Amino acid sequence: MDPSAAVSGTVMIPVRVPAPGATRLTLVEFDRDGTELGRRELERDESGTFRGAVPEGTVYGLVAEGEGPRFDPSKVLLDPWAAEVWFPPGHDRALATRRGVSNAGRGPLAVARAPRPRRPNRRTSRGHVVYEAHVRGMTVRRHVEGAGTFAALVGELPRLQRLGITVLELLPVQQNDPQEGSYWGYMPLAFGAVHRQYAAGDDPAAELAALVTAAHDHDIELWLDVVFNHTTEVDPDTGPTYSQRGLDERAFYRLREDGSYVETTGCGNDIDVTSPVVQDLVTWSLDRFADLGVDGFRFDLAAVLAHDTAFLDRLTAWADARGVTLVAEPWDAAGTHLLGRAWPSPGWRHWNDAFRDSCRSFLRGEPGTVPAMVQRVQGSPDLVAAPLESVNFLTCHDGFTLYDLVAYDHKHNEANGWDNRDGTDDNRSWNCGWEGDDGVPEEVLALRHRQLRNAWCLVMMSHGTPMVGMGDECGRTQGGNNNAYNQDNETSWFDWDRAGAFAGLERFCAELVALRHRHPVLAQPDWWGDQVRFFGAGGPLDDGHESRSLAWAVGDLFVIANAWWEPLRFAVPEPGPWRRVVDTAQPPPDDIVPAGVPFTGDAYDVGPRSVVILERALG
Repeated sequence: MDPSAAVSGTVMIPVRVPAPGATRLTLVEFDRDGTELGRRELERDESGTFRGAVPEGTVYGLVAEGEGPRFDPSKVLLDPWAAEVWFPPGHDRALATRRGVSNAGRGPLAVARAPRPRRPNRRTSRGHVVYEAHVRGMTVRRHVEGAGTFAALVGELPRLQRLGITVLELLPVQQNDPQEGSYWGYMPLAFGAVHRQYAAGDDPAAELAALVTAAHDHDIELWLDVVFNHTTEVDPDTGPTYSQRGLDERAFYRLREDGSYVETTGCGNDIDVTSPVVQDLVTWSLDRFADLGVDGFRFDLAAVLAHDTAFLDRLTAWADARGVTLVAEPWDAAGTHLLGRAWPSPGWRHWNDAFRDSCRSFLRGEPGTVPAMVQRVQGSPDLVAAPLESVNFLTCHDGFTLYDLVAYDHKHNEANGWDNRDGTDDNRSWNCGWEGDDGVPEEVLALRHRQLRNAWCLVMMSHGTPMVGMGDECGRTQGGNNNAYNQDNETSWFDWDRAGAFAGLERFCAELVALRHRHPVLAQPDWWGDQVRFFGAGGPLDDGHESRSLAWAVGDLFVIANAWWEPLRFAVPEPGPWRRVVDTAQPPPDDIVPAGVPFTGDAYDVGPRSVVILERALG
């Protein structure tokens, strides 16, 4: 049926639900209070796809019948192809976990929506600098209308533009279950629906589209973190039957012969990406978001998708046709690691955990780190096929914030409810001599501020695609919690009062990003090759086990990174003249001087645990 066809003056929206294992599918209409209005059976074709149509705006669920352990006609299920989700006032997740108990009018329901007009993508005019943020966490402590929503996030775009950010990457905005307790949003309920709780009004997709348009007006692309590897239907015995599980679990999930769930996600189930039904659902969902103007997608635990390399190639071709960027988190929770050249489909960018680990180890002064750093600052030619494929980051939502990386030696996750057993112990952090943020001596705090600046320099002066975490420019802390997935509170929220105490750091970061934008060599698509030269204290590069420093000259930049606890002298390469732009050992505002301080000597004395950047003085 034509979705735009009018019946009695009403736009009819097709309902198409592939469920080959089901024998009967009934559509149940509700009002928004959860009161049932009527039922009708959908027609089943030979492929096992059920079809019908409802007026636009209809709130509906599905009842599935068939042979198999998960079919439960007492459950009203959410259409996996829901373009919008409604939660009745009596929504109760617990009811969905009890077999044979009706959840009619008390479970999530689909809202029939016509396809939206396609909005254009818009590439930034500058090299990519990615800022990962949480929609709610970014603004919930702002004293603004609609705090914690897409609308409030629009108000943050001018600040991000001043910071030099060219990509705003949002943690998942796919609809999740607000009663599940996943603040981060990595437990999706409906792949192609926009999370209603992030909307200030009654049209979540329209508000996301408005944010995209506003970002484009500020020369900022908008990327989304998407989850297509598992769902919120966790443990099959104790978790909810909301949607796919009750429709036809064998069409959606990876199952063993005994019916148990395969799971390499650490989240209770794996979506079966080899299933044609799942592949169509994923591409439909991506189309939904791309139609809103979204410019790129970061795939959570993308190694799960690599179970079908032909599907990855299909996604690559789709992205090329749509003009969007694809980014892989190239691992899963079971230990599969497909970073860079190991990734089976070309053209994707990759979160580079090797960059993260190498830089963290170097920053805290570990021995034997220089050889790896030589690779990392060049875009990791030992790992990836092209430098911009390397997404260079030190922190993200998962793990310590940047401030906590220099303030804690150990995780402090007691509030999560797992006796501090959750979250990684391999943080490669260093507290600068004082654990935590209470009663910190001034000298320790000064060292932490210097280390924060050093970290930003390593990320921004390396070849590749740099990424920073929300609030890392303002000293955001989670009190040492490195797995705050369930902390929808002040632990995770951006503390704008604290940000004032780090205004000098934010200024430094903005000027540093501007420096990066002035030098296209840092974001060129080709390898540096002979363009780069490496040096050590006293002359040639020292990549021995005890070395803790290196310098590199590329284009019109000379970067010196000293992770040693003593000052070191570095010869300054010819030709010059040079001007000193950055010296993190200097107190603000001399730590970064955009106009540069003329430097005419043949060597520079670099302070302990500090970074110096010289810029060639042209003209």
